[in-house]
Amino acid sequence: MPVSASPVFNMTAVGKQQTLNLTASALQGLSGEVSVQAVPIMRPIYLEMSSLISPGRKAQSASDKLVELDPFVFSHPIRRDILHLCVVHHLDSLRQGTASTKTRGDVRGSGRKIRPQKGTGRARLGDGQSPMLRGGGIAFGPKPRDFSTKLNRKVIQMGMRVALSARVKERSLGVVESLKWPGTKTKELAERLEKLGWTRTLFVTGLEKVPTGLERSVSNLYKVGAVTAQELNIYDAVKWSHIILDVAAVDYFERNLGKSSVSSLVPVA
Repeated sequence: MPVSASPVFNMTAVGKQQTLNLTASALQGLSGEVSVQAVPIMRPIYLEMSSLISPGRKAQSASDKLVELDPFVFSHPIRRDILHLCVVHHLDSLRQGTASTKTRGDVRGSGRKIRPQKGTGRARLGDGQSPMLRGGGIAFGPKPRDFSTKLNRKVIQMGMRVALSARVKERSLGVVESLKWPGTKTKELAERLEKLGWTRTLFVTGLEKVPTGLERSVSNLYKVGAVTAQELNIYDAVKWSHIILDVAAVDYFERNLGKSSVSSLVPVA
């Protein structure tokens, strides 16, 4: 079985569930010793599409259509530790960190000793800015600080893949062809969402801007929101009960979080 000496070896596997088993005979002809890693074949995910707009009687139902999802993005192993890191990282970035108190050196007043050290029979005291006195400074009080923490970009990307995959496994992620909503009446959209059972729903579009009709309609709805795919963070992905993506959002996440689905043998250093 001849194998090219390029740094990446592309091999086609037979069968959907078969993994690549590399033997020593498959590496004949290579100069030197090269250790390789077998990449398992991942089966694509098929999800029934929904429709935000109620279809007509003669129109084809959206449930008859299937959308293919990249398993690398939407079928990632669930990592609770990665989700925890990403959520804490996001919440830390939201903290203002502006709390401030005055120490005894910041309180206005004289530095004169309040009473003599001895002879009064009372406790020893210094100046009026002492933390023991009313109106004095605060001992070990908060000062302005930055609460934001650092998290690697690849960990954040993995966290988004884990969050989307968890939504798929919980059957709380839906895909629609478009999020364009005719009109701006909140009542009509609320009735449609109640019929679909989409409570606490976040709509995510892959367009540069949320469609005007949907944006105006959800602005007065309780626990319903709409954002773009670029604005979606991991905290929102795990907080909302339902996540509804349009086809453009699916393409955005697969383009930014996915990789080629062709199985390859990558040399390991």
